[in-house]
Order: sequence, then structure tokens, then C-alpha cells
Amino acid sequence: MSRYWKFVIPTVAVIAASTFLLFNLNSSLVYFHTPTEIVEQEATGERQRLGGQVVAGSATNTTEGVSFIVTDGRVVVEVTHVGAPPQLFQEGIGVVVEGVWDGDRFHSDTMLVKHDEEYRSDDGVYDPDHATQDA
Repeated sequence: MSRYWKFVIPTVAVIAASTFLLFNLNSSLVYFHTPTEIVEQEATGERQRLGGQVVAGSATNTTEGVSFIVTDGRVVVEVTHVGAPPQLFQEGIGVVVEGVWDGDRFHSDTMLVKHDEEYRSDDGVYDPDHATQDA
């Protein structure tokens, strides 16, 4: 009988720890809707996240922040972002914005930008000495 408990107790402990970690990690993940999903849903006025690519030539500075268009390759959504965009914000990159969809335009107050992991100097040459440092 003691051999049985030597197996059961560690197994139960591993399952409990895995379940605890899974639920805690799930609450810290960032989920977002694509432009197609935002347009198709009828959830206007709810706070949510929108993710996609910034359309080239669409970004314009406004008095309150920046206005641009996000696409998933099928649908485009106009975004008005209040506040200064992150330093890495530019056209053609992936972006996740958080705010409210009003049925015509997405109003954002939080922005995350996606960047690659290649670090280049001002002259565009790859610099391996800075490749492991956070930007």
C-alpha cells in the first residue's frame, strides 16, 4: 500500500500545481480581435482589444495622438489613438490597441507594437553586441 501512496501524492501535487499555473497564466494573456471580428460583432461600447497591421500611408498625427488604419488582410478598421504612440510605432507593423469600437471607428487609449528581434545601428547594419539587450 505504501508504494501506491508514493505514486499518488506526487501525481496529485503535479496536477494541482499545473492547474494553478494554467489559470494564472490564462489571466495574464493578451487576447485581441481581428478587424474582421470587430466589424462582424455587435459589441459596440465595450472595452476590447483590436490587433492587426498598420496600413502603409494611413498614419496621421492629430492634436490628441495619432489616427491610422489597421487591417487583417481582409477588412480595414480606422483607429483613433489618444496619447503619444510608442516610439517603435510606424506604418506596416503589427499593433494591438485597446479601447472601444463605436461601429465605425475604434477609439484607443492603449497601444502595443510588435517589433522584430533584430537590432540594427543607425546605418542599418546588424549589431550582434546589442541583439541580446532590450530596446
